Amino acid sequence: MERQILHVDVNNAFLSWTAIDMLKNGSQIDIREIPAIIGGDESKRSGIVLAKSMKAKECGIKTADTIYQARIKCPGLKIYPSNFKVYREYSNKLYNLLLEYTDRIERFSIDECFLDMTNYLMNDALINKAKEINKRVKEELGFTVNVGVAHNKLLAKMASDFTKPDRVHTLYEEEIPDKMWTLPVSELFMLGKRTVPKLYNMQIKTIGDLARTDKRILQDKFGKHGIMMWEYANGIDESEVKYLKEKPKGIGNSVTLPEDISNIEKLEEILLALTEQVTYRLRKQKMLAKVVNVQLRTKDFVDTSHQRKMLSATASTKEIFSNAKELLKQMYRKGTPIRLIGLRLDDLTDKEEMQISLFDNVKDRKQEKLDKAIDSLKDKYGYDLITRAGNMEIDGLIKFRKD
Repeated sequence: MERQILHVDVNNAFLSWTAIDMLKNGSQIDIREIPAIIGGDESKRSGIVLAKSMKAKECGIKTADTIYQARIKCPGLKIYPSNFKVYREYSNKLYNLLLEYTDRIERFSIDECFLDMTNYLMNDALINKAKEINKRVKEELGFTVNVGVAHNKLLAKMASDFTKPDRVHTLYEEEIPDKMWTLPVSELFMLGKRTVPKLYNMQIKTIGDLARTDKRILQDKFGKHGIMMWEYANGIDESEVKYLKEKPKGIGNSVTLPEDISNIEKLEEILLALTEQVTYRLRKQKMLAKVVNVQLRTKDFVDTSHQRKMLSATASTKEIFSNAKELLKQMYRKGTPIRLIGLRLDDLTDKEEMQISLFDNVKDRKQEKLDKAIDSLKDKYGYDLITRAGNMEIDGLIKFRKD
């Protein structure tokens, strides 16, 4: 199965997060709109520019300039200290939003994440999820991200570094010659600064030049690193997204709708799709949930959510959907245009730790077997190729998608 990978990269993270935190605490100035930098201790000779606004960049200020140099370039420059407590806070907010899309997230740095979306697309296209994440981060968290879309980590990372800020870029294998090979070789991911002059001496100046070089020559010159450079230049990367395998405290997903929906039957269909995806993830973790929560957002960005504690912990798609549908009916006001719907499961517990209820019956065991069978087929043929037939009749037969 072809992998579906995203790379999410916060634009100008330290300065953006500082700006948002200042505005939240009453500042009347958005430092993203003035000549401003995040810098080290100005009283020390070692104080340097860690991040800069666009207006500071227009003055010629560069990251790693000394603050002394920066002040010469821009006498009216405003300087703000770094605050890693704030950075961690907003990094965690981003991570928690991304968890609504997949559990397979690698935090590559404080402001970058890789997402493995291979089994989490819910019959949607990867590019649509990328655009949705880009939009939600901006609307809900207040900063912008670039999102790279590809079939491996390398290409997703390269794509997210294309034109900035606030963009979504693809880099599929067929796009490599036009989008990547024309770039200077210095822009290839994981290429050290000391290596670039050596490649220039070999008349290798673009990533395309490197891709077309005999890899045996590169191996003789650079050893194993030469093979890696050649593979990267040709878009080859088999590395996995290194996600944390600790048990989650909650599992959820939400979807921003392509158009506002005012029909509760349509909302129920979307809620069923969300329930299938979330319970699939729950069962993969070998966990059960006690609390189900449904969230709605109107076209006017008014959020409401209702939750319910179920009679017993469960991973049953049917049981959880039944509770979620009741919550939807309770909270939805007829005719209200809805732009986002979400489902979250909380109060999770390990399945092995739960004692089998004395009231466990044949019907429950039958449902568990059905869920297990569908999960197995999804694992074998791909999550997005299999769904349940019959709209709300989730006990019904499964079917294979042909598109």
